Amino acid sequence: MTALGIGRARALSAAVGISMMLAGCASLPSSGPTAQRILSQAAPDEGPVEFNVVALDEASVEALNASIAPGTSKSPRLGSLTDIPLGGLIGPGDTLQIDLYEVGVSLFSGPRATAAADPFDASAHGQEFPPLTVDADGYVRLPFAGRIRVGGMTTEQVAEAVEKQFASQSQFPQAVVTIEKSVFSSVVVAGDVRRPGRITLTWGKERLVDVVAAAGGTELPIDDVLVRFARGEGRAEQRLGDIAPGSVDDLVLNPGDRIEVVRAPRTFTVFGAPGAVSEVAFQSARLSLAEAIARVGGPSDAFADPTAIFLFRLDAPVGVNGRPNIYRISMLDVSTYFLTQKLAMKDDDLIYIASARSNQASKFVSILNQLFSPVITARAVAK
Repeated sequence: MTALGIGRARALSAAVGISMMLAGCASLPSSGPTAQRILSQAAPDEGPVEFNVVALDEASVEALNASIAPGTSKSPRLGSLTDIPLGGLIGPGDTLQIDLYEVGVSLFSGPRATAAADPFDASAHGQEFPPLTVDADGYVRLPFAGRIRVGGMTTEQVAEAVEKQFASQSQFPQAVVTIEKSVFSSVVVAGDVRRPGRITLTWGKERLVDVVAAAGGTELPIDDVLVRFARGEGRAEQRLGDIAPGSVDDLVLNPGDRIEVVRAPRTFTVFGAPGAVSEVAFQSARLSLAEAIARVGGPSDAFADPTAIFLFRLDAPVGVNGRPNIYRISMLDVSTYFLTQKLAMKDDDLIYIASARSNQASKFVSILNQLFSPVITARAVAK
């Protein structure tokens, strides 16, 4: 074969090799779509889910931060529940201690002789009844008085009712009523607190934050704790760190309220060129996009496209034609570093770092080297 023929053969082989490389790059393993692929799918009618790709700028940062401001959550906040403080009232299941004091002709202490044989005894005599449990209908039963309604009343009101019942049988009856054990006027605190259990309410109008503190608080960061609150048929939940003491969300508690403190750490996920798909915890009250990218090592020099970092947020403000927005960040743009510091991350945000297009060709060459280097080595050894 002539030199010209050999050259043509080599050129043909090179062309075939390049064609194979280009065809092979499309089917090589990849950590996700390239920036070009994402942009092409953003066009209308190019996929099952229509979306917009928006370059991160000041306006989008303000809109995204506004979407996670307090009060913008779609789930009902605690302040939405009816707040009618009823603490301190007596109800079914409570145990009462009732003491009755009599002067003069007494019903329980018996007759006493005096020097003048006067049946009137000026000294006071006390009668302590055994602890009484309020029944399901809100009544207790006392000797010689029968059933007395106490449900929904204060201790002072019950004392007046007892005195009224004994007024016709005793002179100057005076009653002292205390709640020995309260079941009705209490709340239950459960979950990730140091001392879960039942806490009795008083006329001090205890608030939610007070009761969580009375239960020993939580060992977890308050921004990673979710408070699930149940009042009657109403349900609401909110992060403990978002409940300011004394605010409308720091509810004045009612009897029967149930509070569950649940560990719910805020996280974001990362896909793409960093290699390992990971879920990363915030570990701070506020996490910026710049800090989130740094947590995962940023775009790799060897594999990633620094102009194609994308932020996905499920309930982000909608864009053109009501389609959701995907936000593109270019780390080659210096202004981006300021914007990413201003943008606050939200629980369940997703960051995707696209692979560089040149990375596909590099992968293909690497595979070829792995395939043919043993053959080349064997020929060299055979010589």
